[in-house]
Amino acid sequence: MKIIKSALIIIGVFAVVFVSINATQNYHPNEAPNVNNEQSQNKNRPVKDYNIYALPMPENINFAGEPAPMDDPDIYERMDRELLVNTYWQSNALLLIKRANKYFSIIEPILKEEGVPDDFKYLAVIESGLTQAVSPAGARGIWQIMKGTGRDYGLEINGNVDERYHIEKSTRVAANYLKKAKQKFGSWTLAAAAYNAGNRGIQRQLDRQKVDDYYELLLGQETGRYMFRILALKEILSHPKKYGFNFEEDQLYQPIQTRTVKVDTVVSDFADFAKSFDINYKILKIHNPWLREAHLNNASRREYEIKIPEKNTYTAVK
Repeated sequence: MKIIKSALIIIGVFAVVFVSINATQNYHPNEAPNVNNEQSQNKNRPVKDYNIYALPMPENINFAGEPAPMDDPDIYERMDRELLVNTYWQSNALLLIKRANKYFSIIEPILKEEGVPDDFKYLAVIESGLTQAVSPAGARGIWQIMKGTGRDYGLEINGNVDERYHIEKSTRVAANYLKKAKQKFGSWTLAAAAYNAGNRGIQRQLDRQKVDDYYELLLGQETGRYMFRILALKEILSHPKKYGFNFEEDQLYQPIQTRTVKVDTVVSDFADFAKSFDINYKILKIHNPWLREAHLNNASRREYEIKIPEKNTYTAVK
């Protein structure tokens, strides 16, 4: 046993000596490292800049021409928060930029016709993310209109049809609501806040706090952040590359050209109706989300305008 142990020790010593000699022979202290090869490898490595930067506060922040008092530290901090949150929530902001290219071309001319400032398109952005959203309270569509408000302003809302999902009609309803709020409060900023909190809600707080300016009000979190979210999205969507959003124009979502088909009868099956125009049921509903069922009762024989995409927009259904 002792003989085996001694043999193993001798073998171990020889192994260490051999490795040491070999390492010494391969070491050349005067040999310069292969810098060119290292630089070449670095060039092929992806750039990973994970730094997060504070954002400079934009100048002349205003909503519909009404300036935000950025010299007030509270206002500055609240605006800074929304700029940071919306800039660094990159996936959401980029989706909003893409959707805005598709929907602003519909919203902008209607706001102009109705005499409402263009900045209100950003109100639709924060209300729904420019999607046909449904809120827990029951507000629906891009403009998040409640059922009672929609009916008060002439929208048809029933099992078959819900015009809160009709982008053109709901935009006009929102514009009319905002004009009345502006007439009441004398300020587009307060009109926008009232779109969130209601006219009575804003009036109650103005009276209670004895002020007449949104930026002087102490409000709950949702309405308190409301205008700053609008202002932040206005800034980012107006200057996306300034905030690090890089894209090609063809990567933005594009408006789809449609034609109008007038219908004043019962439609028993919208799947068959769609096929008669060489599209499918899904495409018909995408362009007419206000049609809520697979059929249209239309007992009153009202005339509806249904959008059909122009030919070659989608592959024809065979």
